[in-house]
Amino acid sequence: MEKIASDVLESLDAKHYILVKGARVHNLKDIDVAIPRNRFVVITGLSGSGKSSLAFDTLFAEGQRRYVESLSSYARQFLGKIEKPAVSWIKGISPAVAIEQKVNSRNPRSTVGTSTEIYDYLKLLFARIGKTISPVSGKIVKRDTVTDVVEHIASFPTGTRLMLLAPLKRSKDKELRKQLELLMQQGFTRILVKEEVKRIDEYLASRFSEKTPILIVIDRLTVSSDQEDNREADSVQTAFFEGEGECQVVSADNQSTTTFSNRFELDDIAFEEPSLHFFSFNNPIGACKHCEGFGSVIGIDEDLVIPDKSLSVYEDAVACWKGEKMSEWKSELVLNAHKFNFPVHTPWNELSREEKELVWNGNKHFGGLHAFFKFIESQSYKIQYRVMLSRYRGKTTCPECKGTRLRKDASYVKVSGYSITDIVLMQVKASLQILKNIKLSPHDSIVAKRILTEITSRLQFLCDVGLGYLTLNRLSNSLSGGESQRINLATSLGSSLVGSMYVLDEPSIGLHPRDTERLIKVLQSLRDLGNTVIVVEHDEEIMRAADQIIDIGPGAGTLGGNLIFQGSGKALEAETESLTARYLTGKDKIQVPAKRRAWKNFIEITGATENNLKNLQVRFPLQTLCVITGVSGSGKTSLVKRVLYPALKKIHGGYGEQSGAYDKLKGDYKLIQAVEMIDQNPIGKSSRSNPVTYVKAYDEIRALYADQALAKMRGYKPAQFSFNVDGGRCEVCEGEGEVVIEMQFMADVHLTCEACGGKRFKMETLEVLYRDKNISDILDMTVADSIQFFSSAEKPGPAEKKIIHKLKPLEEVGLGYVHLGQSSSTLSGGEAQRIKLASFIGMGSHASPTLFIFDEPTTGLHFHDINKLLIAFNALLAQGHSLLIIEHNTEVIKCADWVIDLGPEGGNEGGYLIFEGTPENLVKCKASETGKYLKGKL
Repeated sequence: MEKIASDVLESLDAKHYILVKGARVHNLKDIDVAIPRNRFVVITGLSGSGKSSLAFDTLFAEGQRRYVESLSSYARQFLGKIEKPAVSWIKGISPAVAIEQKVNSRNPRSTVGTSTEIYDYLKLLFARIGKTISPVSGKIVKRDTVTDVVEHIASFPTGTRLMLLAPLKRSKDKELRKQLELLMQQGFTRILVKEEVKRIDEYLASRFSEKTPILIVIDRLTVSSDQEDNREADSVQTAFFEGEGECQVVSADNQSTTTFSNRFELDDIAFEEPSLHFFSFNNPIGACKHCEGFGSVIGIDEDLVIPDKSLSVYEDAVACWKGEKMSEWKSELVLNAHKFNFPVHTPWNELSREEKELVWNGNKHFGGLHAFFKFIESQSYKIQYRVMLSRYRGKTTCPECKGTRLRKDASYVKVSGYSITDIVLMQVKASLQILKNIKLSPHDSIVAKRILTEITSRLQFLCDVGLGYLTLNRLSNSLSGGESQRINLATSLGSSLVGSMYVLDEPSIGLHPRDTERLIKVLQSLRDLGNTVIVVEHDEEIMRAADQIIDIGPGAGTLGGNLIFQGSGKALEAETESLTARYLTGKDKIQVPAKRRAWKNFIEITGATENNLKNLQVRFPLQTLCVITGVSGSGKTSLVKRVLYPALKKIHGGYGEQSGAYDKLKGDYKLIQAVEMIDQNPIGKSSRSNPVTYVKAYDEIRALYADQALAKMRGYKPAQFSFNVDGGRCEVCEGEGEVVIEMQFMADVHLTCEACGGKRFKMETLEVLYRDKNISDILDMTVADSIQFFSSAEKPGPAEKKIIHKLKPLEEVGLGYVHLGQSSSTLSGGEAQRIKLASFIGMGSHASPTLFIFDEPTTGLHFHDINKLLIAFNALLAQGHSLLIIEHNTEVIKCADWVIDLGPEGGNEGGYLIFEGTPENLVKCKASETGKYLKGKL
């Protein structure tokens, strides 16, 4: 579709289209777009072609800015400051919701349940219809009301004579005689002592003991059919008051006695009545007193106490029971084990749960580990004992609430036999089934109807976006980027807005091809509610499902920013200029390697049981491209990030993050000297950090400028050309190139610095030229342009060659479009990951053999860029490094030398090793979901 003529654009109706005229943000070349409303639109193109600039920096920014401008100036001062995007005009835009791929929360209190609002509704459900069950007798705890007593009285046959009694509560400061005289003054005349009724004045005249229990006769009643309830109700009220919450109904012949209490107690335990705060772990009322609602405490870390779980107790599995003095504790257990049948020669990981707990808790024959550490703590005034304690301390699950974060008695409150802790600890798909089929009394179902609808619809959305394997208690900060993005998506669906514009940034990240189909259904349901759904995406399935595709290109950076194509998926296939079309139609494709690399060295992990892993034994080959696949939630991240990475990092000098549960690390791990995790965290937060400084090319560029004749004459050092230190930089903007003026109610205004005109340096620094370009001109070039510039020198000297050598890897990983001086904060997650990759490629063969772990490196990559990425991977392998990649993209899987497939499902049904071998054999594996989707690629 050709560029829309401006008169056509203006004639379109803003009720049916979102009209954008002259978008110039970043590298967009003054483009005009008409996006149909209430449709599912995919924006695609090469990485860096300007997709996000159109979707986020133009459409979303403007939608949000207009919404914020409609608020009062008082409200605006608390909101983020939003700049007006560089665009001639935009019409027909709706309020915008952006769903980006960031792990949002670092807060240790945030869980999946709280961030999706499901937990708020669960608290409400349990507070409204929860029944408190006594843990002693298993009966329901309830208060007796006046009505209950009156109904009990009416249940006797007509004519029955009854007495209403209240126990006389002894007061500490009044003697009994005084209390009885006071009762007479209040108008009471009789008491019941040892089952016989006496008048108070007669009793006072006789000899009596202070200790005898006394009941006050509040009223004497005869049950009749035309009873006035009022007299009875008043009497019962009085009885509750005098008996401080207790009263008794006794028949005149003492045959039946029933006790009532209006206090919330049973079996001599006073219970707390359920309320909203009672179930909130972020509130002092409901939080577990021991861990204050975090679910974990600094305690004794089991992994440190029993580091090698393949040893038996006899073989010193318990690390702290070694040595001359401490082994007395072990001997005590070993010598007495026969008395209670404890297997001292069985490896720790084969012991049952009861046997493990026995070692911790001890019994009458031996002191367990808990007693051992209590003893150590009691000796902590001695330095050696304090050192010993610190060796075994770590974050552990809170022993009181078992990680549920709630006070113990919150789990006594049940709905249909389940407590709130049962619900949050089970997988979302399981809790959904329970809440759908819950059996309630007629009264409770009326109260809970609306709440249950809200909860089940939100749980259903979590299942729809492929997160049914999570638990509601899972910490938000332990989720992968793709998972947290899909939780945001589920939350947005739960709020069921209509008439909004949703802008999504690659929602298919972290999704197995099988789950992508479910995601498409979710996006279509958002559209069917009456929303415009705009998705920035490279995934083939999603493109084919879209109502309309917009392709921005043709190249990246300065070569991109044009509207190449707009129309349906069918029409795209006929397009010739678009690279996207060439890959979709198969004219261009990523070649399968001619042969797979063979391997003989490997690292082996045995007995991995972290999260949902089922006692895995896995070999990771070295010096190959090894890919780990499996459906979302099958345990890939648990295996690589929680088990393998911390285990290797501890050996190769690193930090001591608690490693996940596994038995042994074996194999040739000595062959690698370092391990690097390359994830999507930004390379730098400051506005001064940029790609050219990260790959260390800027040092060489400054040295080159300091070497020019004029610079030598003036005595300039390389620091003169740095924008981070005083000297050559502009003093007004301190080398930022712009001045920020804070406005009280408006967005912060970023003005180009007047002193240097945005060039970052003083005039005299800019007078130093190299081939007619000053240092500021160099920073404004893209990577591709600068390589061209430095290599076109007449005689490239060693300085130029060094610069090219350092910039080349950036171009190789597909970042040729990035400006040298572009601020790191403007880079996407995928770009930041590839800059890290480039910095390692740049080190060349000097670097010691390293195992690189990549978490979904194809994030944000077009087919064409994946091709470049694979070339970069091969360059790393050629230098003798090893690669381990977590990936769902079939284009990368088909190029792997070795594939490890986990599954078969996510969550509890996952965590098994389905397959290990070459991609060709994976296709033949019937049990593997990945194999089915790989078939078409090989």
